[in-house]
Amino acid sequence: MPRATVDVADDGVRLDQFVARLAGSSVHAARRFIRDGRVSLDGRSASDGKKGQHLSAGQSVAVELDGGDAFVTPEPELPLAVLYADAHLVAVDKPAGVPSHPLLAGERGTLANALVARFPECAGAGDDRREAGLGHRLDNGTSGVILAARRHDVWLALRAALKAPSCEKSYLAEVVGRPGASRGSMREPIGRRGRRGSRVVVGGQGRNPLPAATEWEVINLRADSTLLRVRLHAGRAHQVRAHLAALGHPLVGDQLYGHAPERDVAERLGATSVRLHAESVRLRHPMSGESISIEAPPPSWAKIMG
Repeated sequence: MPRATVDVADDGVRLDQFVARLAGSSVHAARRFIRDGRVSLDGRSASDGKKGQHLSAGQSVAVELDGGDAFVTPEPELPLAVLYADAHLVAVDKPAGVPSHPLLAGERGTLANALVARFPECAGAGDDRREAGLGHRLDNGTSGVILAARRHDVWLALRAALKAPSCEKSYLAEVVGRPGASRGSMREPIGRRGRRGSRVVVGGQGRNPLPAATEWEVINLRADSTLLRVRLHAGRAHQVRAHLAALGHPLVGDQLYGHAPERDVAERLGATSVRLHAESVRLRHPMSGESISIEAPPPSWAKIMG
C-alpha cells in the first residue's frame, strides 16, 4: 500500500493530484480510487467529495491498490519489433497469438510485458496500467501495427486521434471463398452480444449497436480463399471479422464467426489463428498534428501468390 506524507513542496496540492503521483496513475484513475474508498487521508477513508481538497504539509495519504492496478511485469526476454518511436509514441508489430495486454494481475507473455521492458514509462501512461499505454488493442490472433503512448497526456490525445475521421486503418485479411465482386463495403451497425459482450452481431441487433463502415478490395485470388485489403476508420470490436462473416466470407481460422465448412478450409491451409493483419495505421500525430503512417510487414500467409 503506497503511502506518503505531504511535504512543504506539495502544500496546497489537490488530493486527487497527490494520489495520482503516489499511485503512479492518471488523475482520472486517482479519482476512482477515492470514489471507491481506497484512499486514506490522515488514517481515515477519504470520501468522493474530498477529491478536490487542498492538502497541507504534514498530512498523510495512503492508497490501497489491488492486483488489477499493478504495473505490468516487464519481460525483457520477450521479442519486440519496434516500427516507430519518438518522444511521445511507440508503434510495434504484434505477433499473432500474443495477447495485447494482461487481463489478470501477474499475467505474462503479452505484448504489454515486452513493451514496458523497453519503454518503462508506458506502464503509467494509460488509465488502466495493465494496458501499458496502448491506445487500442488487437485480438490475440491478429498481428500488426499497434500504438502506445509514453505519457498520460499523449495517451488521451492518441485515443482521440485514433477515433478521428482522418485516421485510416488498413488490414490484410484472408477470407474463405471468393467474393462476387472485386471490391465492396459493409455499413451495418455492430452491437454486443453475450453476458460479457465477447461476441458482436451485425445489423442493429445486440446491445448498444454503433455505426461501422468497412471497405474491402480483392488483391489475390486463391484456390479456397481470397486475400483482401480492408480499410476502416474508428473500428468497433471485431468489426472486420463480423462484417466479412456477414458477407458470407469469414476469415480463415476464425473459430468465433466461422462455421464447420470454413473450418475445414482453415485446416487445409494450416491456419493456426485467425488470418488478419493490421497492415498500417495513418493518423494525425497526437502532439504535432502532422500526418504519419506506420506499416508492419505482411506475414507469410499475406504475401501475393502466383
